[in-house]
Amino acid sequence: MKIVVKGPVWNFVQHLLEMTIAMFVGMFAFGMPAKVLWDALGWTALNDELVPMTLLMATWMSLGMAIWMRVRGCGWRAILEMSLAMYVPFVMMYPFYWAGLVGGMAVMMVGHILMVPAMVVAMLFRLVEYTRAHHARKADNGEEAEPVRELASRTEG
Repeated sequence: MKIVVKGPVWNFVQHLLEMTIAMFVGMFAFGMPAKVLWDALGWTALNDELVPMTLLMATWMSLGMAIWMRVRGCGWRAILEMSLAMYVPFVMMYPFYWAGLVGGMAVMMVGHILMVPAMVVAMLFRLVEYTRAHHARKADNGEEAEPVRELASRTEG
C-alpha cells in the first residue's frame, strides 16, 4: 500500500523543512571556512564576540537558504523575508545581553529556537506561495514557466 502525501499543508511543511536543512547546510558550508579564514587573518572578534559571530552565522544560514530557495523557484522578496527571519531573533536578544540579563549562550539558544517560528510567520504572510507545489511557484515567477497555449483563436471579421 502506497501512501501519497500531497496538498497545501504538506507543501508548507516540506518548504519549511527544506529551508531549515538549507539553513544548517549554509551555516556549516560557509561558516566553517569563514571561521578558519578569520582565525588565519587574526580577526578573532568575528569568531569570539557574540554580536559579530551571530550576525555572521545568520548570514551563512541566509545564504544557504537563499541558494536553495532560488533553486526551488522562489522570488527575491520571499528570500529577503526568510533571511530577515534569521537575523530578527538574534537582534531581539541583544538588548537583554547588553543589559546583562542573559548570557551569550542564552542569546545563541533563544536566537536559534526562535528562527523556525520567525520563518513560519514569514511564510504565513505568503501562504498561497508556500502552500503550492514548487513547480507551480516557478511558473508564477515567470521562470521556467510553461508556455501559454491558446486553446482556440477567434478572428473578428
